[in-house]
Amino acid sequence: MTQALDITAATVDPALLDLPWHLPLEDWPEENIAALPKGLSRHTVRFAHLSGHVIAIKETLPDLAKREYEMLKELQKLDIPCVEPFANIRNRRDKDGNELPAALITRHLKFSLPYRAMWSRGLRAETATRLVDALAVLLVRLHLEGFFWGDVSLSNTLFRRDAGAFAAYLVDAETGQLHESGLSAGQRENDLEIARINIAGELMDLVASGRAGEGVDPNATSERIVNKYHDLWKELTAAEVFDKDERWRINQRVEKLNALGFDIEELMIKADETGNSLKIQPKVVDAGHHTRRLIRLTGLDVQENQSRKLLNDLDAFRVKIDPEGDEEVLAHRWLSEVFEPVVKAIPREYSRRLEPAEVFHQVLLHRWELAEKLDRKVPMEEAVNSYVVNVLAHRRDEEALIAPVTEAITLPTAIPSGTIEVDEDEEGDWRDKV
Repeated sequence: MTQALDITAATVDPALLDLPWHLPLEDWPEENIAALPKGLSRHTVRFAHLSGHVIAIKETLPDLAKREYEMLKELQKLDIPCVEPFANIRNRRDKDGNELPAALITRHLKFSLPYRAMWSRGLRAETATRLVDALAVLLVRLHLEGFFWGDVSLSNTLFRRDAGAFAAYLVDAETGQLHESGLSAGQRENDLEIARINIAGELMDLVASGRAGEGVDPNATSERIVNKYHDLWKELTAAEVFDKDERWRINQRVEKLNALGFDIEELMIKADETGNSLKIQPKVVDAGHHTRRLIRLTGLDVQENQSRKLLNDLDAFRVKIDPEGDEEVLAHRWLSEVFEPVVKAIPREYSRRLEPAEVFHQVLLHRWELAEKLDRKVPMEEAVNSYVVNVLAHRRDEEALIAPVTEAITLPTAIPSGTIEVDEDEEGDWRDKV
């Protein structure tokens, strides 16, 4: 039976042949299934264990599986945040020789959650807003690369914690189209309207089921993605005209785009006929300005907002130690003297609660709040110990959230009264929900 399988895989793993491909996904035995929360899907989707990792398997038509597998590979080449394609399996048959659907396999994105996994105490308005903002950034990035999604929704997206915000990842590329010549304004607006309608519907379902917190307005929240998208698109692509004596505005524009996380590939600068004014048009490359700088200096590959926070701490360390010193040398010292000791201080049993960069960010925040409460300086060691005992010990694992196969989400253990609370504007949404 396994000899009849047609497997196209990005990574060779013989263990693929040991999975029960002769059974429909719904009938797979429990020992193969990894019970993780998942989003809504028109197809049967399940998580499975494979060689110490977790993979997501979606049953679909052979042509659709092949097309989506190839599309995800293209998006990865463009450095677009999306799930990693692992394999495409066709020619599946049951023991009686009956044809079964093809299977698209992707790697499970560690420390990520579908928006449905935030239902445990009701999706708060602030959380819904942040999800939509993250999705708007993702949509802009896709459109800059000429990708028309065609099915933009919260359900087709995974979200990862990113220093108090969220980073969005594309999960379902089944309806996507990549246009080398770029997208027209009409195509972009069409994708945006799809997003608006889908998000409103998803949030209305939450409200109707009683799983949305007080203050969640489906229509207003879905409209936010339109406004957020237009603001970001304008900032990234619009031409700007200014007087020739205001050339400082060129650097200001570049710095503003960098602050949004985007790099500039080139700037087109033209003078008008009188020579009294200049026009600049930026050519923006994909997001990741802070991520790329952090990788270059330290080798750490983390989310954009996390990179921004870590770079702030690194720069403060550099100013304190040697403002004129070599940046790369001081970055290495910061990594070995500041970042790594904090990560290594986390007990092994809690290492799966959050990814290391997020732990470091939260320790910094906790240290600041502890100092405010105690009205004194707090050594890093004391801050780490307090964070582990009062915060991290009461979180669930985000690397691989274990939930019943029914996808019910277990409520987290309550944090004892009297412990340090994280500012809800910064971290409260996730702590309360996950």
